[in-house]
Amino acid sequence: MNDKVKILLAEDDTNLGTLLANFLKAKSFDVTLCVNGEIALARFKEQMFDFVILDVMMPVKDGFTVAKEIREADTEIPILFLTAKSMQDDKMSGFKAGADDYMTKPFAMEELLARVNAILKRTYKGGKKETNFEFGDIAYDYLQQTINLSGEEKKLTTKENELFYLLVKNREGILDRNEALRQVWGDDNYFNGRSMDVYITKLRKYIAKSNLVEIMNVHGKGFRLLIKS
Repeated sequence: MNDKVKILLAEDDTNLGTLLANFLKAKSFDVTLCVNGEIALARFKEQMFDFVILDVMMPVKDGFTVAKEIREADTEIPILFLTAKSMQDDKMSGFKAGADDYMTKPFAMEELLARVNAILKRTYKGGKKETNFEFGDIAYDYLQQTINLSGEEKKLTTKENELFYLLVKNREGILDRNEALRQVWGDDNYFNGRSMDVYITKLRKYIAKSNLVEIMNVHGKGFRLLIKS
């Protein structure tokens, strides 16, 4: 990593939190340590972070609640849960809340580092999120939430924008249906799935005049943004 990766760490066990923060700082990360979920959420709203590590069982706001609120503001920032629980249901709750990974205490510091680095390898862009795209005959601005096709501009709603961004970001491959549901809707249940299908239909209408770009269904997997040469 060229720039220091900024990590938000929320752990109510003072000794463990300090130990984790010092270890990660020694590995050249910029770490902000918070002792409960409410403080962590406040820090997240005040500053820019590249990675979030949350203890599940925290006072005031638990890790699942904090993760859900973070996901409402940022669908992409990696979230790693730390917990003393090992039940399968707890792990599923973590992933539904938007987790990228889940570690059960006790764990080795080197394993934590390996997992953080593995996630960052997939997600970190040097602190800069690509927001402007040109492909086929379409120009897309994520921050302005606009699709420009042949001089005609379409303003997207927030959910339309987040879903289209995932399609664009995964344009070299396939956007997994359940992953899209978790990132945009927060839960991959049946009713959210029906809602997403409606949004996909809307996005198809917005780019219907394009001769080079279309949104395809990939049976049993998800969607693909097909860009013709």
